Amino acid sequence: MTLALVIGAGPAGLMAAEALMAPGRQVVVVDAMPTPARKFLMAGKSGLNLTRDEPLAAFGAQISASDGRDYLATDAGAFGPQAVWDWAQGLGIALFAGSTGRVFPVGMKASPLLRAWLARLRAGGVELRSRWRWIGLGGGFAFDTPDGRWVLQPEVTVLALGGASWPRLGSDATWVPILAEAGVAIAPFRPANMGFRVDWSPAMARLHGAPVKGVAIRAGDSVSRGEWVITPDGIEGGGVYAVAAPIRDGQAAHVDLAPDLDHASLARRFAQPRGKLSLGNWLRRILADPARVGLLLEWGRPLPDSAEGWAARAKALPLCLAGPMGLDRAISSAGGIRSEALTSELELRALPGVFAAGEMLDWEAPTGGYLLTTCLATGLRAGQAAARRL
Repeated sequence: MTLALVIGAGPAGLMAAEALMAPGRQVVVVDAMPTPARKFLMAGKSGLNLTRDEPLAAFGAQISASDGRDYLATDAGAFGPQAVWDWAQGLGIALFAGSTGRVFPVGMKASPLLRAWLARLRAGGVELRSRWRWIGLGGGFAFDTPDGRWVLQPEVTVLALGGASWPRLGSDATWVPILAEAGVAIAPFRPANMGFRVDWSPAMARLHGAPVKGVAIRAGDSVSRGEWVITPDGIEGGGVYAVAAPIRDGQAAHVDLAPDLDHASLARRFAQPRGKLSLGNWLRRILADPARVGLLLEWGRPLPDSAEGWAARAKALPLCLAGPMGLDRAISSAGGIRSEALTSELELRALPGVFAAGEMLDWEAPTGGYLLTTCLATGLRAGQAAARRL
């Protein structure tokens, strides 16, 4: 029986296995963790954001690759938001689009979708082996397993081992030296969709855990109106992640504490007499939020002495950051297998018959459904190409 091997049981690997299923073909999915798709399940704890309800062109524009490669392309065209919707409903999972355009299962959680998906794969003959850690090449694909060392010699292989973020969930990038030794070009990993460290003054301790709403972060041409959180270590949350890449890459960032007001309107508010109010209470009367007041007092020094100055500071408050948080706290990672190391079908040029998918590849995208959709798309494309090779 023809053996097709998939290493990695996350969304990209499971999608590749689905594409490889066929009568007379043995599809084996191995994973180093005790259970499959651990990062997928973790992402779904607060609501599984599968994709976006937006046109394909706008969606694709959010996925960046060094050479402009289209990582949504598959045999049947782009695997974009509508394709994800159809795929999930084919598993019996009803979806809905929220007011922000994010698409979720009606039940919000990842586990029902994963159970249905694994059941379909098992029914198609796919075998899942847990606690199999890939340790190298040489005579085949070598693994440390609960039963000792095993070597498999598949006709085709799809690698879907993830990037380097959230290593405790399995994406620990231990595959990098194996592929580098085989001659595969790999870009160093960097955190993506991450928070930033801030050296807060003691006065900010009362705001640790406070949400920041109704503001806009600007970094170059990128603007984010999403919510974020003040933490003891810095700032985190979707509103920060959306502009994390340009900030990480050196772009100066500012936050507009009143994006729905123009400068003149905000200056008129700051022109209100302070009277006997403390500075904090006066600012809360104007900005209507303790978190915004705290940020203005923290990052706005020296404090202005005029209404015009207060308005200018509040409309373009510099983010005083101490650098990005590390890969262990990043939602995803940038870097990985360089595009020049891949054919158009995601086959490794240095290892014929071996394909790669998901966050192993050198692309990045913001959270909000873009990451997961692209992992599914690349897994499908790699699986289809591997099936054609067979």
